[in-house]
Amino acid sequence: MSSPRTIADLEELKALVGQQIGTTDWIEVTQEQVDLFADATGDHQWIHVDVERAKEGPFGGTIAHGFLTLSMLPSFGAQLFSIGFGAARLNYGLGTVRFTNPVPVGSRIRATATFEEVNDLPKGTQVLTRYVVEIEGVERPAVVAQQITLITG
Repeated sequence: MSSPRTIADLEELKALVGQQIGTTDWIEVTQEQVDLFADATGDHQWIHVDVERAKEGPFGGTIAHGFLTLSMLPSFGAQLFSIGFGAARLNYGLGTVRFTNPVPVGSRIRATATFEEVNDLPKGTQVLTRYVVEIEGVERPAVVAQQITLITG
């Protein structure tokens, strides 16, 4: 993967609205990641952590938590771009989020990002970024989400 694109100023950011910024590298989702996420969140549903039982389940094995996949958005974004202006970049929330396909443990995922909107607010600049997380070899994406970031200062 090449270095992330540095977006120098607000004008450059606004000019990128509607354009796909890029595609991240593939990363493997491991059982260790899933287990650590289960420990961190207290979500130990068998479909995620019980390897033997999950073999007989609807997906033939364990799957990642949807929120684990969603939590990877900041990492995906950091692979693709950095904002080179403003004092801070704050996670302001999420717009729409859809978990459209389970992510089997052992599969590889990657994401694309597109800036959808850039809005000037009294608090700073609000950026809406659409991420599509795909699973290698699978047509339908795993997650489609809109992340909202506030750039201050």
